[in-house]
Amino acid sequence: MNAAIGHGAAVRVENCGKTFADGTRALAPATLDIARGETLVLLGPSGCGKTTMLRIIAGLELPDAGGRVLFDGRDMTSVPIESRNVGMVFQSYALFPNMSVADNIGYGLKIRGMAAKERAARVAELVRLTNISGLENRRIHQLSGGQRQRVALARAVAIRPGILLLDEPLTALDAALRDRLRGELNRLLRALGITAIYVTHDQSEAMELGDRIVVMQKGSIAQIGTPREIYFASKNRFVAEFIGAANIIEAPLEAGHLVLPGGRQPVGGDASVPAAIAMIRPETIRIVEAEGAPLAGMIDSVSFIGDRQRIIVSGASAKLLTVDAPNTVLARAGERVGLSIAPEAVRLLPPEN
Repeated sequence: MNAAIGHGAAVRVENCGKTFADGTRALAPATLDIARGETLVLLGPSGCGKTTMLRIIAGLELPDAGGRVLFDGRDMTSVPIESRNVGMVFQSYALFPNMSVADNIGYGLKIRGMAAKERAARVAELVRLTNISGLENRRIHQLSGGQRQRVALARAVAIRPGILLLDEPLTALDAALRDRLRGELNRLLRALGITAIYVTHDQSEAMELGDRIVVMQKGSIAQIGTPREIYFASKNRFVAEFIGAANIIEAPLEAGHLVLPGGRQPVGGDASVPAAIAMIRPETIRIVEAEGAPLAGMIDSVSFIGDRQRIIVSGASAKLLTVDAPNTVLARAGERVGLSIAPEAVRLLPPEN
């Protein structure tokens, strides 16, 4: 097997919604196009519809009437999961405890009738790719959580699926291991060149793994975009607050400036409305001398958080402002400071319904 398995299948989810028998609407009709070799992340809080979307793509759920799922243009809506050529990795891993690591990885190949020699070669290549060399003869109960995750991933891609579906596979791991394996998973997906659809509620996972992110809210798609677009150009308040830390400011707009208790902050974009809801990311705010600054306030608290310090400023806005500043900035509670924010760092959000 070459380092890259292939570029997978293109996926189209067309007008797919899901209403369960009791009348619960889990997913509003949605349309998505996923390119060959793309990693698409479905991101959102519990109950937002992301797992339902994944299950429809997998063939574990049928969409409501009028919905279709297409792989490379072929209608797969009524095709059962075992005939869709998809690989799946779940949070629980679902490994066979009575089999060795190598037998788990090669199980799908064996039931497809692959010859033992070819099967062994493919298992060996996947063992190398997933960094579990030396564990081939161990039983599942002898593995750590991280090792089990790697085995589950190797088993899922052994059959060379057109699409890899991952449903919160790292959630059960501790934070440090989860961070490390996230990087390994990102490397592996790029090496395989496979089409991957990844479900998570963890924004850090979404940002690191996704070529694009689909942010979901209450069964609907709130925004689709690259990680950078989702973060810096959030389309509404829900997305802005769900992705990373965000200062949300509600204030009058006058001559292209937010009128705030601590001064006047220029804004980019359309400033023709009389009042605005604005988003400002904490790392885009610089601490400067109060004298002559367009915006000023008082430092309430300073927290050291390793690679940066988080400074809470009162008086500049009606609400406390969060500033993420380099550790080299000298800041003490009780000091009056100026805040420098580039106009383009102020994102105006649409009014809420």
